[in-house]
Amino acid sequence: MMNPHLFNQVVIVGGGTAGWMAAAALSHMLEGSPTKVALVESEEIGTVGVGEATIPPIIAFNEMLGIDENEFVRATNATFKLGIEFVDWAELGQSYIHPFGDFGRDFDAIPFYQYWFERAQTGKRDDLFSYSMMVEAARKKKFMRPLKDRPQSALADINYAFQFDATLYAKFLRSFAEDKGVERIEGKIIEFKQSPETGNVVSLRTDKEQTISGDFFIDCSGFRGLLIEQALQAGYEDWSEWLPCDRALAVPTKKSEYPVPYTRATAREAGWQWRIPLQHRTGNGYVYCSKFIDDDKACEALLANLDGEPLADPKKLHFLTGHRKVFWKGNVLSLGLAAGFMEPLESTSIHLVQTSLARLITHFPDRRLNQADIDAFNARTLREYERVRDFLVLHYTATERSDTPFWRHCQTIDRSPDLERRIAQFEASGRVFEETGDVFGTASWIAVMHGQGVVPEGTNPLLAKVDPRRIDSVVGKIGATISAAVEQMPTHEEFITEHCASRSV
Repeated sequence: MMNPHLFNQVVIVGGGTAGWMAAAALSHMLEGSPTKVALVESEEIGTVGVGEATIPPIIAFNEMLGIDENEFVRATNATFKLGIEFVDWAELGQSYIHPFGDFGRDFDAIPFYQYWFERAQTGKRDDLFSYSMMVEAARKKKFMRPLKDRPQSALADINYAFQFDATLYAKFLRSFAEDKGVERIEGKIIEFKQSPETGNVVSLRTDKEQTISGDFFIDCSGFRGLLIEQALQAGYEDWSEWLPCDRALAVPTKKSEYPVPYTRATAREAGWQWRIPLQHRTGNGYVYCSKFIDDDKACEALLANLDGEPLADPKKLHFLTGHRKVFWKGNVLSLGLAAGFMEPLESTSIHLVQTSLARLITHFPDRRLNQADIDAFNARTLREYERVRDFLVLHYTATERSDTPFWRHCQTIDRSPDLERRIAQFEASGRVFEETGDVFGTASWIAVMHGQGVVPEGTNPLLAKVDPRRIDSVVGKIGATISAAVEQMPTHEEFITEHCASRSV
C-alpha cells in the first residue's frame, strides 16, 4: 500500500554545486516515485564556485549516480588529486603532503606509523611521508586508478579525489538531473509564504510572477539563507574565535605547467593561499583575516605569488565561519553555504553537502515531518561540522610560526576539549584513534600532527617485545614495495591524455 503522506513536490532553492548535487541525488533516489523535484534559480544571481578540490568520498557519490568517471573528468576539466601539500605551515621553509591513504601497512596488529615512531626514537629517523604511496606518487607526478582486481597488490591501495571547475560540475549535474525529470524554474525569489499554523514554508513567488508550491524545501541559496534564516530564523553559530579568517580573494590563471595531482595550501602573512590545478587553468585564492591585513594588501600578496598569468580580476568573498544553529527546521533543510561555512583548507565544502544529502536520504521524511528524524539529522550534522572544525584548528595551532601578528594570534586560539584530547594522546604515545563520524581518518591526523611538528614522547609499550631488526626489515620491505609500485604508474599527464582529456583544452 502506498504511503498516503508522500511529498508531492520537493523544491530546491538555488543552483550552484550544492543545488544541483541535491537535484541529482534526489532525482536518482526518487526516480519512479510520485514525488517531483523542482529547482529554482536565477541567472542573475552568481554562485561562489571558483574551482573546487575534493576528498575521496566524492567517488562514492558519482558511483551512486552511475556517472562514468572519465566522462565526468572530461566535462569538468578535472584533474586527479592524491593529497594536499602544506607549505610554510609548521615554519617558514617547511612543507609536507597530507595524503589520501595510509602510511605503510600495519603488521602484528600494530599500526605501521607506530613502528616508524619507535625507530625514530632510536635515531633511525628517515622520512615518514616516503612510506605513503600517495605522497610518493604526488612528488613524482604519477597517477593511476587502483587495481581492484588485484587486492594483494600495493597498487590496489590508491586513494584519490578530484580537482575540477565547480561551475562545470554544476552544469554536468544539471544535465543529469534534468534527464531524470527535475524541473528547472528560472526566476529570482522575491517572496515566500508560510503556514500560519506551523510556520512551515508552503510556496515561493518569483520576479516572473510564478508561484511554486512545495511540501519540502532544500535551501541552497548561499550565505543569505533565504528560507532557513530569513523565513525560519534558524540562527547562526559564529566560530570565528576558532577560525578567524573571514575573507577570500579568488583568481584563475593560465596553467604554467601540466597540472600536478595535488592541491597546494601555502601559509601567508594573514592566512593562506590555495592553488588548484585543472586541465585548462589553475584556480588560486587567498583566504585571510581582515583584522590583520586589508583587502588591497591581500590582493597584492595574491597577485605577487601566482604561477601564471591572471585570466580575470580577483573575486572578493566575505564570510563568517560557523553554521546554522539548526540545519533542518520544519520543512526546510539547508545545504552548502546556506548551512554554514568551513574554509576550504581541507577541501570539505562539497563533502559536507554530500554527507548531508546522504543523511537526508537516510532520514527522508514525508508530510508528517517526524521531529525525531529532524533532531537526529541536526545532531549528526553538527558533530561532523565540529570534527572538521577541530581538524582545521589543528593546522593553525600546531605551528612554530610567530613571525606575523596573525600567526601570533593563532597561538592564542583555544582548542576544543576533543582536539586537546587527541593531541595529548598523540604526544604521549604516538596514538591516534579514528572515531565514529570522523571525516578524516587516522592517517590524516598523523600527517598533519607529524607534518607540523607535534612529536610523540613515546610509543605503544607492546613494541618493546619486537626485535628491532625485524622492525627494520619489515619497514624496509614496505618502503621498497611502495617505491616499486610508484615506478609502475604512468605520469598524471599520461593517464589523463589516455583516458579522460578534456575536449576544451
